[in-house]
Amino acid sequence: MAKIIFIPGNGGSTTQDNWFPSVKKECENQGLSVVAAPFPDPDLARESIWIPYLLNELKVDRNSILVGHSSGAIAPMRFAENNQILGSVLVGAYHTDLGIDAEKQSGYFNEPWDWQKIKGNQNWTVLFASQDDPWIPIDQPRHIHSKLKCEYHEYTNQGHFGGDYFKEFFPELSLAIIRNIEIRKITQ
Repeated sequence: MAKIIFIPGNGGSTTQDNWFPSVKKECENQGLSVVAAPFPDPDLARESIWIPYLLNELKVDRNSILVGHSSGAIAPMRFAENNQILGSVLVGAYHTDLGIDAEKQSGYFNEPWDWQKIKGNQNWTVLFASQDDPWIPIDQPRHIHSKLKCEYHEYTNQGHFGGDYFKEFFPELSLAIIRNIEIRKITQ
């Protein structure tokens, strides 16, 4: 059975912020298992702490779907370079440190990305981006999309999908997860 694991952004964000609770409820109403655990090192979200936490504590495996927001969307990409997962949903994702000190300290951007492994170690990826994101220039998610050739949703008015404003609901995200799980069932 698929297990959905939420990954918050840095700066003290949690899996209880913004749309995480409503998406959790929508997925659980469909009979899906959702993990919305507190993450260690919530301010910097360092790779050296979060990747082992995903593997050893949350037991992410080939039946896991990683749903990350902001810097929490970077962790699934790095995780998938060396581990198989079922799929991922990346919200407000980027591929460089954006010239931000906290991002440099996270460690996620110290090595080149292995896009082939990221794509090859999961069945699907869904990417959500917005042209008016105040922190992530739109060329960042467009680059990720070009490398992963994944399902891509680009908006003009969703900002950072929370963080810059309170976004309580995100039905498109829930539907993307449910649809991809259903497609996998049909094709097996």
